[in-house]
Amino acid sequence: MLAIALSELIQIFRNRLVLVSSLIMPAAVSAFFIKQHESFAEMASLGYIAAVVVFTVGAFGLYTTVVTTLASRRQNLFLKRLRSTAESDANILSGLTLPVTLLTLVQAVVILTVLGSVAGGPDNIALLVVAVLAIVAMLLALGLATAGLTNSPEHAQVTTLPVSLGTIAVASWVGISGTEEMGTLKRLLPGGSATELVVEAWNGGQAVRDSLVLLAPTFAWVVVAVVLALRLFRWEPRR
Repeated sequence: MLAIALSELIQIFRNRLVLVSSLIMPAAVSAFFIKQHESFAEMASLGYIAAVVVFTVGAFGLYTTVVTTLASRRQNLFLKRLRSTAESDANILSGLTLPVTLLTLVQAVVILTVLGSVAGGPDNIALLVVAVLAIVAMLLALGLATAGLTNSPEHAQVTTLPVSLGTIAVASWVGISGTEEMGTLKRLLPGGSATELVVEAWNGGQAVRDSLVLLAPTFAWVVVAVVLALRLFRWEPRR
């Protein structure tokens, strides 16, 4: 698995398209939010900025890259060749997705640290860590599921749009308007409860025990995505 992960990491830094989509674009968008944090904080809160930053990094840096990578490796029959080795299916997928997952976590930590130093740190760092890990797990699982519907890297530009833009839109909606109205609907949407959890972790608010309940919808999406991935994922190109 580690050999696959190292090879994939090298490919990320060699592929300009993947490098831009997974590293540069999320960092640029996050820098914009941090630079304009006072304006956005007046509209919502610092927790909202933190949530949008995490989902931007996760949607474009992790989710989109996972789908594009797996579609590309399937198209050039690399997945088929790997499956003929002694590595298990789980190790193959872990090796292919581990580098971009770690890069996403590093990006999120660096960007949130900068936001905290510029605008003031989170109220509960431990709860924020849990929220970020939950978001990463959800987007990774959704990436595996979407890869099953994606025939090629070019096709990934279309298949990834609903989830990548949708989760960011949900994060913005929940972060700005809160959950006082239509709270159940907002929390059940992918990213809704996770956004509320990030906001609570950063701004402070309800008790930690009550906040952790917000993990349930996010993990439900992880389960749904994994089930879909098991049913839809293909190791060879569709004919």
